[in-house]
Amino acid sequence: MTMRSLPGSPQRSHQLLAALICMVAASSPQYVWTLFTPALHRDLGVSLPKLQVTFSLVIVVQTLFSPIQGWIGRHVKPSLLIGAGSLITGLSWMTAGQARTLAELYLTYGVLGGIGTGIVYVGVVSLLMGWFPERRGFAAGVAAAGYGMGAMITTFPVAHVVQQDGYRTALTVFGAIIGIVGLGAACFLRRPPDGCETATLSLPASHVLKTPVFWLMFFMMATMATSGLMVTSQLAQIAADHGVAHLTILGLAALPLAMTLDRIANGLTRPLFGLVSDHIGREETMAIAFGAEAIALIAWISLAHDPVWFVLLSGVVFLGWGEIFSLFPATLTETFGTQDASRNYGLLYLSQGLGAVFGGPLAAWLHQSSGSWTPVFAIAVGGDVLTAVLAITALRPLRRAYRARRP
Repeated sequence: MTMRSLPGSPQRSHQLLAALICMVAASSPQYVWTLFTPALHRDLGVSLPKLQVTFSLVIVVQTLFSPIQGWIGRHVKPSLLIGAGSLITGLSWMTAGQARTLAELYLTYGVLGGIGTGIVYVGVVSLLMGWFPERRGFAAGVAAAGYGMGAMITTFPVAHVVQQDGYRTALTVFGAIIGIVGLGAACFLRRPPDGCETATLSLPASHVLKTPVFWLMFFMMATMATSGLMVTSQLAQIAADHGVAHLTILGLAALPLAMTLDRIANGLTRPLFGLVSDHIGREETMAIAFGAEAIALIAWISLAHDPVWFVLLSGVVFLGWGEIFSLFPATLTETFGTQDASRNYGLLYLSQGLGAVFGGPLAAWLHQSSGSWTPVFAIAVGGDVLTAVLAITALRPLRRAYRARRP
């Protein structure tokens, strides 16, 4: 079945565009958090590991509620659900701008932000995989690209407002923008027509949780999320410790330039590797991408004192881990079917919450205890290598055996 022969295909480009705008609007709480950490660290007078709990809360809450959000998505119109998620996301920033204590920051930026971004993320990925059944890897990649690249638009503006007017103003102003833009785009979202699905055996979440192949995917995604979120949450601190945070390249500050390049790489890698996996296979693509991530991390920590290499290699690092948000959803749906795809992906998405715990405060604690980023990067590299090997030696044969046994 070709894309053009699918029912509802004239609407698909409109659905794709609206969904991407929602993802872009919801991406900033996760991907520009590092811009707020130095000012929050000084203003609240708390340790970096305690402050990084906020970032972990965004991811943990986002993933913890994702199975519930997936279930709600089967009974509520996507325009209502994703619109509500966009409003909650914007509100989380606006209220965080008024936070005076660490507990208030946890509740606003962390908990409220996690709920809002989780609704948008799971809702959009599940919706687009329904609209593009013949290219699930690509569809999941494009959806995730909007989330990965979206903060590219806000990185320099947020950094500028933080520097000129303070982080509280930045949170309030951009929070309002996030909510309004996301809600406006969500109004155009619709479920795909019945004929837009291909015939696939669908299994309920209760069955999926009993299979070894699901838990292997869960472990692999958690391991890759850990190494990626280490960099995402600690980028500003890594730059400061290597003396490049305030250096410039071609007149541009190294840190926001690195963050902008990272957003581009983190976005491009998702549809790119999703499309590649549609042609050469999911596990083969995982092995290539995860292995490249390990090499990039080794090179980056070795050359991070040079601002040019810091910027360029940080982009390569993001290119090597962001594709988990296209490869794993596509592999999961391909393995277990589409009927309960949103809830199944919600369960798998919990693995990112586990990765956030290790990638955020525990990574900061390890750095604080050792006085070096080398142990943190060593663990990340080891996880990348392990996951690349498991993709070929364990996931591929296990998934083939499972699919062969299926009716």
